[in-house]
Amino acid sequence: MFVCTIRESLELKLLEWKHAPELFQLTERNRDYLREWLPWVDITRSEEDSKQFISMVLEQFAQNRGFQCGIFYEGRLAGCIGFHRIDWTNRKTSIGYWLDEQAQGKGIMADSCRRLLDYAFEELNLNRVEIRAGVGNAKSRAIPERLGFQLEGVCRQEEWVNDRFVDHAVYAMLADDWNSHIRR
Repeated sequence: MFVCTIRESLELKLLEWKHAPELFQLTERNRDYLREWLPWVDITRSEEDSKQFISMVLEQFAQNRGFQCGIFYEGRLAGCIGFHRIDWTNRKTSIGYWLDEQAQGKGIMADSCRRLLDYAFEELNLNRVEIRAGVGNAKSRAIPERLGFQLEGVCRQEEWVNDRFVDHAVYAMLADDWNSHIRR
């Protein structure tokens, strides 16, 4: 299975069925916080729902279409990050993520995204990685901005979340941009 140590207290691990109880409890603890921006929160109502999600992402991994990892901080699950779908023909993907409200402000998500960018460009030889975030989601938007992504525009009414449409800010990083960014 995929495991990646980022720093002593932080690692990414491919989600497995054994993570379902902890994933559900983390979702439950952050339900009100997460539901403002994430449409799947309201349909995740049991540990079985988390197990079904993990089954889906294990299939995604097995078919080489991307993956979803648990973010483990100080040995505990603190959130998730992964590639939504890898488009091998066009050598591109997008990163999605969420983090326990109590784990924020520690550089966890920026470091996790940085590692996935290294993986995307250096190991998978992708050319483009996108991050999309709700226009009003300042915390989520701060990640691509901090990492040097280019804001390419806004997709109006891109996603239906909790009885409203949400506009998405679209950020992109190209392999050439990332290579010149890390050399600085």
